[in-house]
Amino acid sequence: MRQSDLKSRAGISQRTLTNVLSGSEDFKVSTLLSLADRLGLELALVPKAAAAAVEAGPTAAPRVKSRVSAALERIESARTIESSLRESSVRQVTFPISNPGRRSTK
Repeated sequence: MRQSDLKSRAGISQRTLTNVLSGSEDFKVSTLLSLADRLGLELALVPKAAAAAVEAGPTAAPRVKSRVSAALERIESARTIESSLRESSVRQVTFPISNPGRRSTK
């Protein structure tokens, strides 16, 4: 994105944008929020103790399933099976077959 597009979208002057980008002056928080928004960024304040976790980025999924996640998967699987059985429920009707030419040996 060009600076001219950014300043127009953020509603700030070229001088303000130049000062923000150069770091030569302090600016209002509203200016920072406007620029961040137009750049698709979110400004977040976190406690200093949590800053290391934020800097570390997203965590990877655990390699081993927890008991809770395994139980949830079993429940979801059972629900899926139950749902498909309900959808395809077919009543089975059986009829006795008699063979008149054959005698029972009872």
